[in-house]
Amino acid sequence: MVSPWFSPEKHKDRRPFLLSRNKIVAAIRYWFDQRGFLEVDCAALQVSPGNETHLHAFATDLIQPDGSRERRYLHTSPEFACKKLLAAGESRIFNLGHVFRNRERALTHSPEFTMLEWYRANEPYAAIIEDSVSLVGLAADVAGTKRFNWRGRVVEPSAEPEWLTVADAFQKFAGVDLLNALNRDDLASQCPVRFTEQDSWADMFSRILVEKVEPNLGNGAITVLYEYPAREAALARVCIHDPRVAERFELYACGVELANGFGELTDAVEQRRRFEAEMDLKEQLYGERYPIDEDLLAALEIMPPASGVALGLDRLILLATGATRIDQVLWTPNL
Repeated sequence: MVSPWFSPEKHKDRRPFLLSRNKIVAAIRYWFDQRGFLEVDCAALQVSPGNETHLHAFATDLIQPDGSRERRYLHTSPEFACKKLLAAGESRIFNLGHVFRNRERALTHSPEFTMLEWYRANEPYAAIIEDSVSLVGLAADVAGTKRFNWRGRVVEPSAEPEWLTVADAFQKFAGVDLLNALNRDDLASQCPVRFTEQDSWADMFSRILVEKVEPNLGNGAITVLYEYPAREAALARVCIHDPRVAERFELYACGVELANGFGELTDAVEQRRRFEAEMDLKEQLYGERYPIDEDLLAALEIMPPASGVALGLDRLILLATGATRIDQVLWTPNL
């Protein structure tokens, strides 16, 4: 079947969104340049695509001149490569490039999409949260919009953001006392959504987040959802003031997740433990696991304290331009 996106009529409809996209991208590059960031260009082909249970990668074979084969993956994020650059001595970097995630397709999902990821060495995680909020406002200004409208929901990107801890959000929107429900039985006793005996604590947490909490985020103003439970820390360090929670945040507008960031974990032993636990669960659920990037763990040993964040650029452009599907803001969409 012929792909329809390149028909002149369809391209004419999409072109205003694409021209706005180019202006937003140029403004973002200028924004980073003015703050002393270097743009880096991370390779997409990696030994490991990332080690999160529910992220699914595209796999391929690297064929050597002698015909031998080695498994490689298209990265789901440039995070591992960026952290190696921090270990090498870079201090403020950003990467603007394509990433690949299988099993993802919806109005706000494309299997290949553009991720904006940046890092600040020796700077606090509050700094990247402020960066993220500023860049959302920048995209709105460049697109000439004062409001994001998405499926009947409205956000004023210039309004003062709403800050909510994950614990406060669970209490407010789901009636769950999360920090007193950090084991499975305690969470099950409060769980306001359907679950089975096979569901883990993480499964219940995710369902509550998606069904009860996320629909209430980013209404009227951007929501900064921060201090995730340490059990959901991913690659974030735990908070000094409360080891039950971690320096992880997500940014929402109109219920759409735009960014996910961390005060970065630099403990290689703890990171290995988390990766192995994630891959054990992935193997249990999906029958596959991804290798651990040993070079990344070696880099963590010499990497300075840092904060970093990944922002879904296509989603931000979609909201800023008033598009209704992610393919409208992709120059050559995957259909």
